[in-house]
Amino acid sequence: MSSPSSKTQILLASLVGTTIEFFDFYIFATASVLVFPSLFFPSGNPTTAALQSLATFALAFITRPIGAVLFGHYGDRVGRKATLVAALMTMGLSTILIGLLPTYGQIGLMAPLLLAICRLGQGLGLGGEWGGAVLLATENAPPGRRAWYGMFPQLGAPVGFILSTSLFLILSHELTHEEFALWGWRVPFLLSAFLVMIGLWVRLRLIETPDFRQSMERGERARIPVLSVILHYPKSLLIGLFSLLSTFVLFYLMTVFALGWGTTHLGYPRETFLFLQMAGVLCFALMIPVSARYADHRGCRESMILATVLIFIFGLTFGHVMVSGHPLLILLFFVLGFSVTGLTYGPAGTVLAELFPTPVRYTGASLAFNLAGIVGASPAPYIATKLAVTHGIGAVGGYLCVTAVLTFLALLAVKPVGEISAP
Repeated sequence: MSSPSSKTQILLASLVGTTIEFFDFYIFATASVLVFPSLFFPSGNPTTAALQSLATFALAFITRPIGAVLFGHYGDRVGRKATLVAALMTMGLSTILIGLLPTYGQIGLMAPLLLAICRLGQGLGLGGEWGGAVLLATENAPPGRRAWYGMFPQLGAPVGFILSTSLFLILSHELTHEEFALWGWRVPFLLSAFLVMIGLWVRLRLIETPDFRQSMERGERARIPVLSVILHYPKSLLIGLFSLLSTFVLFYLMTVFALGWGTTHLGYPRETFLFLQMAGVLCFALMIPVSARYADHRGCRESMILATVLIFIFGLTFGHVMVSGHPLLILLFFVLGFSVTGLTYGPAGTVLAELFPTPVRYTGASLAFNLAGIVGASPAPYIATKLAVTHGIGAVGGYLCVTAVLTFLALLAVKPVGEISAP
């Protein structure tokens, strides 16, 4: 059995890695709303530029399942540790390069092309990161605490968001609009280099998980893990995808769509709206451990079913709260929405990990998670913006309700097939 100090190291590695990955991911999401439309796309129609920027943001979700297959292959055959290091370096290098890119005014159409290529690299790295971090935690968890251990990499999402948003707030406050547009927006992307070095230092000190070592000793290595998942566990893959559908849609409505809508149609200064949004993200972070505790006592599936019902209810109120634009109502909107997001996000990693056996768990869980990202998160800001403009903000809530129903039905079908053994 691992020592307490190594347990702490394992949980820190799973948290630090996903924090860095999501920090990199979110600074792109924030910049795609606040900066990229004017710097990387032709001037003219602001709405068209904003939609082009959001389309670039969505590109990462195309390479996320590719990253899941690529890194999952080596994670299931070579080991979790080496694969997690490679995923982190891929994501980090792509992010640093974005901070060095010339703009549309400097090189024309090559600017959005290079931005798109770097965005694809971000997606590739994140596609391989999440599954390995979740397995690092859950495969080292003692009996009855899988959800609690599995929530540590999930905490990387709100922590990364808070770090990235805080940095943008500081830069927005200290710099003029011209300075921010000229060079200030590059700072978060370049600072990720230091975070990546910290993450590498932590992860290079890890050892393999007990489940993976035991699986190798039994000779259970899959020759081509992705084929094994598709041929032998297609139902688990589909259930995993739809189990996280509404989680992804809700999160990206609360972050990317809300930021764009609030700073344009509602007329909020970006600093004010980011501050309100960050207050909601604190609730997101607080609810993740709450949901994990509940999941360890009542079951991960039951915990997510309850959270999905709350997502549906929140969708019914979406338009009534968001449409007014009053600061207190916007704050309430973020507190409620992000709290529900935390409740569903906490046990999500453990649910997916338990759907697949050890020899294909890295690939299966990663692929399900990232396919859910393509179907749920990738189009969410674009669809929501189109719905809000053409049918009103209430239609966005209806869109969320539909995804909640699909997730509810998928969760009813969840039956764990891969038992995660205690170390």
